[in-house]
Amino acid sequence: MPIDKIVVQRLGDELAPQLVADRRDLHRHPELGWTEVRTASIVARRLLDAGWQVALGRQVHADESRMGVPDAAELTASYRRALQQGADPELAPALADGFTGVVGTLLLGEGPTVGVRVDMDALPIHEAATEDHRPHREGFASINPGVMHACGHDAHTAVGLALAQALPQLRDQLQGTIKLIFQPAEEGVRGARSMVDAGVVDDLDHVVGFHFSTGWTRSEMIAGNGGWAATRKFDVRFVGRSAHAGGSPQQGHNALLAAAIATQGLYAIPRHSEGATRVNVGRLVAGTGRNIIPPEAEMMIETRGATEELSEYMFRRALAVIEGAALTQGCTWTVREMGGAQSAWSDAALAERVRQAAERLGPMTIYEPEPRGGSEDFTYMMRRVQARGGLATSISLGADPLGIGRNDPDRKRVLGGHTPFHDLDEEALPLAVRLLLMLVGDLLGS
Repeated sequence: MPIDKIVVQRLGDELAPQLVADRRDLHRHPELGWTEVRTASIVARRLLDAGWQVALGRQVHADESRMGVPDAAELTASYRRALQQGADPELAPALADGFTGVVGTLLLGEGPTVGVRVDMDALPIHEAATEDHRPHREGFASINPGVMHACGHDAHTAVGLALAQALPQLRDQLQGTIKLIFQPAEEGVRGARSMVDAGVVDDLDHVVGFHFSTGWTRSEMIAGNGGWAATRKFDVRFVGRSAHAGGSPQQGHNALLAAAIATQGLYAIPRHSEGATRVNVGRLVAGTGRNIIPPEAEMMIETRGATEELSEYMFRRALAVIEGAALTQGCTWTVREMGGAQSAWSDAALAERVRQAAERLGPMTIYEPEPRGGSEDFTYMMRRVQARGGLATSISLGADPLGIGRNDPDRKRVLGGHTPFHDLDEEALPLAVRLLLMLVGDLLGS
């Protein structure tokens, strides 16, 4: 039996002020992937205070499956900053060294197990400091230089905290188990795999992810996303030998030239007839001086494919190109995995339950998913649950702060994600809470 709509509406109204306060606090204190000590410690404390069982840190991560973890110096500096900015001193130590995931479990008797995934990390972006940017104008812009919540994860975490507060109040109407999965390092698709490999989602019958989107109003949504590209993110380092570029160039092994040859070769990889494939060199750094043969070069690369097989095809061809480029210049090379994601589609049956929950709350425009070539590491959780016989869905929720809809002809004004001016409609937050409460009530209704 679904939860009473009036109860859900009341909870959304009651939680709205706290939702905004939490979102703004998190927006002021953004933390990059694997450094979310302040954020995660606040989440864990709030879960404990609300009566949830809590697992965190190394309890919810497979160490060897973490990707793109910052170096020790950055982890130490970010940990100290988190304590200075209000991290829970009792819980923070368990989140140190890049183990920043948190899982809350609420046991409500026999029944299915439902998981809701929430991402927490920010982006390496300098936030705009102009009067037309509302977070700056209203005093909740980032206080951490070069780090910004520019993709809505501050709002996602605020919604997760609201669910943690609301769901125990509905325990008499629910039968089963709820897990709130607060995941670090979504940006760069780095964090989900380690939680999956730690078994976090192995007991789930249903898993749900959600994401706010600008360019859609809060009355627009997708109930079941799909069609993400599988991807591999990796860094390559060439090591050669320096020499005087004019006096003895034959004694050098040019790492910069190896990287340049690799770059050209990567873009020349034949595309595949069975689906879309992509490759990109996002960064190439090399050299020490004008008259010195460059002894080292570093590249940041990604490959993608419409399926895991196509992604693997691109990755293997890329490695062959890189090896060949190194051989031409007598260089050695190493590769470091920095992120990855699978391809996935939401289950139609669970997406339909989302649609029904939304329609019970009020008029909504619900669009069908459209594959766009992007990637999402929630796919690891989706695919694991699906492989074990469960259902998964990913929801997109409109939250444009200027009220711009998906079919609005004036799309140039949209404050897109991953930009210094990103913001969102805070009135969408209680709507998301209501939707997720209604959905969980539908799945676990006693």
